[in-house]
Amino acid sequence: MSYYSRSPPPLQHPVPTHPAFIPEPPSTPASPQGYQRFASSPPPNQQYAARTQYNPPPFQPIPNPQHQHIPDFAAWGMNDTTAQFGMHLGQTAVAAGQDYVQKNFAGMIPVTMLKHHFNVSNSYVMHKLQLVIFPWRHKPWTRKVRRTEAGHTEWQPPRDDINSPDLYIPLMALVTYILVAALQTGLQERFHPQILGACATRALVVVLLDFLFVQCGCYLLNVQGTGQVVDLIAYGGYKFVGVILTLFAGLLSLGPTIYTLVFVYAFAANALFILRSLRSVVLPDSPANVGTVNPASRKRRITFLFLEAVLQVVYMGILVRV
Repeated sequence: MSYYSRSPPPLQHPVPTHPAFIPEPPSTPASPQGYQRFASSPPPNQQYAARTQYNPPPFQPIPNPQHQHIPDFAAWGMNDTTAQFGMHLGQTAVAAGQDYVQKNFAGMIPVTMLKHHFNVSNSYVMHKLQLVIFPWRHKPWTRKVRRTEAGHTEWQPPRDDINSPDLYIPLMALVTYILVAALQTGLQERFHPQILGACATRALVVVLLDFLFVQCGCYLLNVQGTGQVVDLIAYGGYKFVGVILTLFAGLLSLGPTIYTLVFVYAFAANALFILRSLRSVVLPDSPANVGTVNPASRKRRITFLFLEAVLQVVYMGILVRV
């Protein structure tokens, strides 16, 4: 019996083949001299040169803000004609608003009068605060006058007269009152952003009610005077100084007795200040008014002054309840 056998073919190693041409990759900005291929690592001299060679960037001057160019409105989708029209429209609206304010409010509260009441100095502010807090020994209370170049007489500005009312202290006291009231509510863990608006509204309503009461009383008593509106607003704003002192007494947690004593003192000081200050408005001492007020009218005006002074406790009591 015969068997058929066949031996496999001998093993042969494959012959490596290489392409005839390897294309070079495109150069990049980081390698301006093209692509270099090394079998292992570059020669030592090339490594030292690569580490030591440094090409600093080109010098660029710092732009000067004074030489900035006008914004390119075209980048915002507007051409020059549209931009000029918008600027002209804005200038026209501002001019119309100023004209409206000048026509409707200039007669009620002139701008020159506002400048007069804001003409203060640091020395005046310090002495005025001392006068509002300690009015007991202050004399005299008569306001000073001066003669203008045209020959008219007018009140001296607050800078030159401690008895002249101003709007700087009432305005700063109003803002301080709102901040101190918000601080007190924050320390009591019941602060809310709406408290700022509520305190501002309460303060403005109190000032408005005080002004309307005095204005109506002056109208019924036939009291006349120049600059009376701004003066009355200024006098009504000094009460915030005593209210701030009372709130600070509450912040220091000195006890209900000390808090009540501070409030009573602040009320008494503000009442005396209002009584002596409004006397120049209700009972002027100018020579032109001597003999024009009869005894009955004078008595009614004095009663009105005392009533206005007593009402300060109501106004201040509303303000300290935050």
